[in-house]
Order: sequence, then structure tokens, then C-alpha cells
Amino acid sequence: MSERPPTVDSRAVLVLEDGTAYTGVAYGARGRTLGEVVFATGMTGYQETITDPSYAGQIVVQTAPHIGNTGVNKEDPESSQVWVSGYVVRDPSRIVSNHRATGSLDDQLLRDGIVGISGIDTRAVTRRLRDAGSMRGGVFSGADAELDRDEQLAIVRAGAAMAGRNLSAEVSTIDGYVIPATSERVGPVAVLDLGVKTSTLNYLAARGFDVHVLPQSATIEDVLAINPVAAFFSNGPGDPGASDRHVELLQGILRADLPFFGICFGNQLLGRALGFSTYKLPFGHRGINQPVVDVATGRTEITSHNHGFAVDAPIGVVTESPAGFGRVEVSHVNLNDNVVEGLNALDIPAFSVQYHPEAAAGPHDANYLFDRFRDLVVTHKGSHA
Repeated sequence: MSERPPTVDSRAVLVLEDGTAYTGVAYGARGRTLGEVVFATGMTGYQETITDPSYAGQIVVQTAPHIGNTGVNKEDPESSQVWVSGYVVRDPSRIVSNHRATGSLDDQLLRDGIVGISGIDTRAVTRRLRDAGSMRGGVFSGADAELDRDEQLAIVRAGAAMAGRNLSAEVSTIDGYVIPATSERVGPVAVLDLGVKTSTLNYLAARGFDVHVLPQSATIEDVLAINPVAAFFSNGPGDPGASDRHVELLQGILRADLPFFGICFGNQLLGRALGFSTYKLPFGHRGINQPVVDVATGRTEITSHNHGFAVDAPIGVVTESPAGFGRVEVSHVNLNDNVVEGLNALDIPAFSVQYHPEAAAGPHDANYLFDRFRDLVVTHKGSHA
């Protein structure tokens, strides 16, 4: 990256709602963007990060200092577009060095109109967010970088907070579609797309499911119309406390005795469907190196995370579902901060995890959960044959 002073066209500034500001160089599209500023700790997988729909409404700060060296390609995206509201990096690579690359990261940010900033101390930003918590922010570049700082701050503070936001409609498919099973067929699974990742769908198809992806507006009648052997709720952005309709849908699925698996946002919705509440974490978990313990086995897994909310359920005890679905236990716990990372219903065929077993890029310690889901469905089918 050039060490020359930025020109007017290339000047950019990241402004946080507490008044903290960081001046750097424009990266990607020019203009302004607003969102919740969060940090992601992965040293690899930046293409998967920016194309993950769960990051909708967020300005992502990459803690790894050097970003973009392998460019972008057509195999690794988790969706068809970049979803981050803004992008913050320290040292963007000036060249692309990978035989799979079909373009540069900067090109993709420009193509999708993503306003970013580079050349700032992302360690300082991360420490600020770690200490004060995630907060609203804005990236201003080009002519917007020349606005008065008080005006920039007023724009940031007028932006929407993440708490209370329902973003499912912004990231979900409009029309349903089907991905056929790629191994011995188990049957159709109804996938509610709340911001689903491509790798998740591929993992389900590889376990023998005909994957019926439904829009977030789907009803219980839409789900049952495909005669599914199971249901799945995906990851996604926003506040689970603002998704009452999806909670009611999931309760209908559970009453229909369909085996259920949820990931990330799907875990939070299962928690709410079972009668527990959710809450916002100070700065969330975003990265590919979070240690999680499986309570039943004591085994520690290194896992991939991207969430700012969590389920409030008792750890270490079996409790009755406040919503009347029988006994429930917390199955996984984060070893860093004791946050609930998984739920297991003991009297109905349902479980979920807060982290990402599809992990791309990231560790594959939790891939077995897709096998567990398949086994649950096959066993359930056998008991009802």
C-alpha cells in the first residue's frame, strides 16, 4: 500500500457513534455507508466473510492485517453477492497471487458498491470495540470524507441500531428452489432461508437430503406441502427477538413432529421457540478459532462463529421447556465466556448450535453435526414406519 498522503479522492474516515474517528484511505467504492461496526478475527476466508448474508447491516473490521493477497474466485463465495455494509482493513494486497483467482478483492468491492477504508490501525479499532462493545458507525470517503466531523457523527447516530432489527427479508431468497441429494437419498428437508450459506446447502445435499430452500416468508402450510422428512433453519442477520413470525413457524414444525436442526440464527430461534429469551452480546463472536465444549462428551472443538446475540438458557442442568416442548439441555458452551452454543431437546427430535459446522473457511471439528442430523432423521423415520 502506498505511504503517500491520501488525495481528496482517496481520503476516507471511519467514525464510531462514541465520536472516535480513524482516518485512512478509501478502499472499494467511494461514498458513505452505515452499519454496526464489528470485528472478525479470521486470518483467512475473507471472501467467505464478505459474502456471508449474516453480515448484512454490519461494517466488518478484519483483525488480520494483510487482506486480499489471494484475490477472489468463483468457488468460495457463500452467496451471489457481498453482504457487508462496509469493510475495514489495514493493509490491502496490491497484487493477487493465487492460481484460482478470477479478480481482486478491490474489484469485487467496487462491483458490489461496498464502501471501505484501509490504512488504519485495525488493532486500535478492535480494542475499542472489545472494550466499549459493538456500536453504530460509518465509513465516509470521496466527497463524503470532506464533511464536517460533527455532521458525520450526526449521520452515524441517526443510523439504525442492530437490536430490534429484522433483516431476514433483505437476505432471503424470493422464490424457493431445490438442490437434489448427492448421496443415498434420505428425503426432502425444508430449509428456511434466513441468510443461508452455500456451503450449508451442499453439506445437507451430501447427506442425502433433497434440499428444498424456502423464502423467509414461508408458512407452516408451505413447509408441510413438500412432505419433508425434516426441517432446517439457517444462519442470518438481525435480532432474533424481532422474529416472532419465524418463532411461531418453528413451533408449528416442532408440533408436527418433524426432526429439526438449526445453525446460528436457527439456534436462537429454537431457543425462543422452546420458551427461552435471547440477548445481545457486548461485541459478539466472529472468527474461526472459538473454543466450544460438548457438554455430553467433554470434547473441545475449535469452531467458526458469526453472531452478536445468544440464547439465555440454564447451563449444566436439564430444564423443562417454558413453551411446553419437554426437557431441554444446553449441549455446547463457549469456553471463553460461558455463552450458550447449542441446545438439545430430549423429548422431541430437535437440536441446534450457535456456531458454524459448515465452516468455510475455518476448522472442520464440527462437521459431524450434519451426520448427527441425518442419523436423527433416519432413526425418526424408522420409528414411525
